[in-house]
Amino acid sequence: MTMVPAKAYAALQPAAPLEPYRMERRSPGAHDLLMEILYCGICHTDIHQTQGEFPGSIFPMVPGHEVVGRVVATGAEVSTYKVGDVIGVGCFVDSCRECRDCAEGEEQFCDLMVPTYNGLERDGKTPTYGGYSSHMTVDERYALRIPEGLDPAAAAPLLCAGITTYSPLRHWNVGPGSKVGVVGLGGLGHMAVKLAAAMGADVTVFSTSADKREDALRLGARDFVLSRDPDTFQRLAGRFDLIMNTVSASIPYDSYISLLQRDGTLVLLGVSMEPMELSGFPLIARRKKIAGSPIGGIRETQEMLDFCAVHGLGADIEVIPIQQADTAFQRVVKGDVRYRFVIDMASLA
Repeated sequence: MTMVPAKAYAALQPAAPLEPYRMERRSPGAHDLLMEILYCGICHTDIHQTQGEFPGSIFPMVPGHEVVGRVVATGAEVSTYKVGDVIGVGCFVDSCRECRDCAEGEEQFCDLMVPTYNGLERDGKTPTYGGYSSHMTVDERYALRIPEGLDPAAAAPLLCAGITTYSPLRHWNVGPGSKVGVVGLGGLGHMAVKLAAAMGADVTVFSTSADKREDALRLGARDFVLSRDPDTFQRLAGRFDLIMNTVSASIPYDSYISLLQRDGTLVLLGVSMEPMELSGFPLIARRKKIAGSPIGGIRETQEMLDFCAVHGLGADIEVIPIQQADTAFQRVVKGDVRYRFVIDMASLA
């Protein structure tokens, strides 16, 4: 198989700084697209992965799963895209294509789902490399069309933060009149507010940072409350249909469960590594639920992109050159970004 040379930035070993890296992508097969990468978002997962915090990590590692680029070559049998199209690649690049999950457009649940980076292709031996690079080759079935009208840079984080928040909003049928709580106003939280508000929901943001009130209201929230205020949970008891926890720290689960209406759901998008502590009786008494939700499948991710185009939604971003990626990692850990870093891949040149 002929290969395409590509430039990248990689962590050569766990917790190592990112540095320039030369690599190769496969030339497009019959159903493949070769894309020149324009932008790639920085997800907190990129930091966890490059630090080697997850078992089985593969180094050298080229991170990045919020990828937007332009098609520069297509395979002989490609039917859905052409050279010049702007496309996206999210958190996975393949799956088994045969199981029930794949057949129902829920590829994210496939046991053989291939992550965009820090994984192995379906051959079980070829590492996958992510979007902190100049080019990427992807099967057309796992590419996403970036609609006209969406800023390509602001669209990049939609491929993770956007779909991670859109999917539970759709699954729990959020619409006009729904009362939605969003815990945390960061990369995920700010998209949860934008999307829920665009769906017609009455959104309340729970935060520990008083200085985020103005942002929350600007993004579409109708209310902003400090989760540390002692009267917050009493005042809002029984109010919400859906609460979306977007933070990765421990939260007082029983307190948030008390905010749910009958049949309400607390859905976890972020979660602490510490064991959860909660009481069962409040769940039983009002038929409440705790659930989890990951990303969405290809069908739903395209639906989300189209929805964002119609409503003029993109992530709030700070665009940086690739040479500042390590500094951006440090700032993400400190919460010093509003609300997502996006790498301009032209800086690789």
